[in-house]
Amino acid sequence: MITALRRVLFVIVIVTIWEIISKTNLFPTFMFPPLLIPNDPGGITVLGTLVDGLITGQILEATGVTLGRLLIGFAIAVVLGLTFGFLIARFKWVNDTLGFFVTALQSIPSIVWFPLAIVWFGLGNVAILFIVAIGATWTMTVNSSAGFKNVPSIYLNAARTLGSSGTHLARTVILPASVPHIISGLRVAWAFAWRAIMAGELLGGAGGLGYLLDMGRSLQSMDLVLSIMIVIGIIGTIMDNQVFLRMERSVARKWGLGT
Repeated sequence: MITALRRVLFVIVIVTIWEIISKTNLFPTFMFPPLLIPNDPGGITVLGTLVDGLITGQILEATGVTLGRLLIGFAIAVVLGLTFGFLIARFKWVNDTLGFFVTALQSIPSIVWFPLAIVWFGLGNVAILFIVAIGATWTMTVNSSAGFKNVPSIYLNAARTLGSSGTHLARTVILPASVPHIISGLRVAWAFAWRAIMAGELLGGAGGLGYLLDMGRSLQSMDLVLSIMIVIGIIGTIMDNQVFLRMERSVARKWGLGT
């Protein structure tokens, strides 16, 4: 309750400061639009633009397009990351080759791949999916390989003593024991995927939230830009607190690491 109150008060302070600055005429209205109270009767506000976009369906449609692309690209990244991570943890020669290569690839921002994506796939959904997948795969690979490598040897020895091996050992022992690392990887990979899809849609994606951001920039409509930023922040907060954080707490309780 106290935490929620602090957050609400913090938001109120931020909104108040923003409103004060927007009404001091230090910046033109189109550059620093008010959030709640228009500077002139019938003037623009970020909240008004957000509500209008929701009512007309423009923002909802763009959100659906972006989330669709994001989920597909993220799913591809998770599958590739888990596969690469398992191979790196399982085979030393893969760790010496692919593992070293992944470390280098992880340091390359996903947007750097965009020129190649355009040449290979053209401007469109495939290029954006490629950027999203490439942006999240390496983080997922590093975290999953760390989880697979750190499975307690006593678990493996006990399972092998009982006759477990191969895919059965991976499915019943290695994967469950690696879940904490995997969930951490999912959380970070999701954040990287969000950044990647925004970059991709800003540069060449039609119909998504990034496209609306670019349209707001072109029209010098910062109220639209800020309203889209609010939508992105809300979605990110919901995913982090209602999905990944709950998963982490569930795993912590199951493994006796939480209350």
